[in-house]
Amino acid sequence: MTRLGTAEAGPGEVDTGRLPVGETRDGTEVGLPVAVVEGAEDGDTLYIQAASDGDELNGVGVVQRLLPQLTPAELSGTVLVVGVVNWHAFQVAEHRNPLDDTKTNRAYPGDASGTTAERIAAATFEAATRADLVLDLHQGSTSRMIEEVRVRCGPRHRLHDACLELAKVFDCGYVLDQKGPDGQLARAAPDEGVPTIDPELGGSIGWDESAVRTGIQGSFNVLRYYGFLEGSVDSNPQTRAGGFEQYGAPAGGLVTVHPNLGERVARGDLLFEVTDTFGTVKEEVTADSSGVFWRARRLPQVATGEYVCSVGTDVDSY
Repeated sequence: MTRLGTAEAGPGEVDTGRLPVGETRDGTEVGLPVAVVEGAEDGDTLYIQAASDGDELNGVGVVQRLLPQLTPAELSGTVLVVGVVNWHAFQVAEHRNPLDDTKTNRAYPGDASGTTAERIAAATFEAATRADLVLDLHQGSTSRMIEEVRVRCGPRHRLHDACLELAKVFDCGYVLDQKGPDGQLARAAPDEGVPTIDPELGGSIGWDESAVRTGIQGSFNVLRYYGFLEGSVDSNPQTRAGGFEQYGAPAGGLVTVHPNLGERVARGDLLFEVTDTFGTVKEEVTADSSGVFWRARRLPQVATGEYVCSVGTDVDSY
């Protein structure tokens, strides 16, 4: 019998329930939606979570459509799922936990006696580190971004190669291979011996169908490659970036971005221009380095210094 919160399943069973993480201001218990899929045969454990940032919903779309397709009789091993991690932010469609103004994916491994976000991180970290592999489903918030996978443990980490292999199997086509900030699940879980990746499933407001389909296919790739399900997986070359360059607006106004997402850019190529309300060009910004146009803001209006776009640098294929 495998348990996650109130969900419990024996061999060949599926169950859903709640993972208690505290109470709201009126004393109502908060429980994250969880699922356990226990295969008919023994095997490894895969942990999947979504929406650690409350407005990143493509991962929730993946979970919603993936779970009904998992048949325990065909599965070897166990799949543990937390469908919504940042419960409080999800309720109000915000990125950060509104109770403590914290990004949950900067709070790992968490603190069971800490703030709201730290308690959620502690509960989900305990579940994640019971697994053999972890998929932490994200997206580029509400900006526009390519579909990519992030390996966040750093190239010198003992599990770097295992995380990079997991990223290649997930197969978004693009990989950011760069050590992440403290507090990310994809940094903290490898320290506990669990290969972990952070698929960034595009960027949208609500669900993006293409990104959700990519996430479902990537999850099935992992399930098949690592022996949870029968079937083979083709290993496709990935475009890997070892770094990011982020560009802000040198003046306030309206932004026109020139490259398309995923397009190669060379040093000196025009990335964007800022105009006034009447179309007069105030500033032009060019690429400092060659790379891949990775991410861009969705709204055209900017203030001085506000984020506009990112270029993935140190690019190769593997």
